[in-house]
Amino acid sequence: MIDSRHPGILPINDDELTHESWKVFQIMTEFVDGFERLARIKPSVSIFGSARTPKDHPNYELGVDIARELSNSGFAVVTGGGPGIMEAANKGAQEGKSPSIGVNIKLPMEQRANPYQDVSLAFRHFFSRKVMFVKYASAYVVLPGGFGTLDELAEILTLVQTGKTKQIPIVLVGSKFWKGLIDWFCDTMVTEGVISDTDMDYFHLVDTPEEVANIIFDFYEPRGFDYTLTEEEKAKLMEL
Repeated sequence: MIDSRHPGILPINDDELTHESWKVFQIMTEFVDGFERLARIKPSVSIFGSARTPKDHPNYELGVDIARELSNSGFAVVTGGGPGIMEAANKGAQEGKSPSIGVNIKLPMEQRANPYQDVSLAFRHFFSRKVMFVKYASAYVVLPGGFGTLDELAEILTLVQTGKTKQIPIVLVGSKFWKGLIDWFCDTMVTEGVISDTDMDYFHLVDTPEEVANIIFDFYEPRGFDYTLTEEEKAKLMEL
């Protein structure tokens, strides 16, 4: 029934209002918990990719190798905590020297958490979870994936383009997979003037774990970036 005093506005009862108001506190709790736990994880790399990638797929092993390379180089690895590429990256991180972190999401069809997480957080809201991926990341590594992976890629590109977050290395892995999208960026978006040609400089396209690591190191080493966790920092992190 439409409120006759305010045509076009549906009335809301007190129970509905209370329910909606309490959501604010749920969101605040997610942010506080995420900030308190992830602030200790520095530096870290967020790795994205398809949840549907099977263990016998070459991209799964590639995810393991990339994460292991970064972990052994002193970077904690952060994923969405689920199966597929996320599992591969958490597994590779655990095989390395640095922490493996999962930022999980609670879904109506429950996402299976992978068993390779030293630190595991669970979120109800996608947007608060996405903030956690960005806020403490020293780099983004994006392997082949679906809509969720594209969402994360578009998010970080937008934040960097608009200056809402610092510029960090954004690395797309798999030239064959990403070529069509990048061609569309160049041939359509740049040509139509909806993005600038310089926006194409925000990301790199590679195929190997060594290339991923080199891009990140080349970005930070001239800046004097310290990418090594002390033993004390590692111990504190594992206590969380």
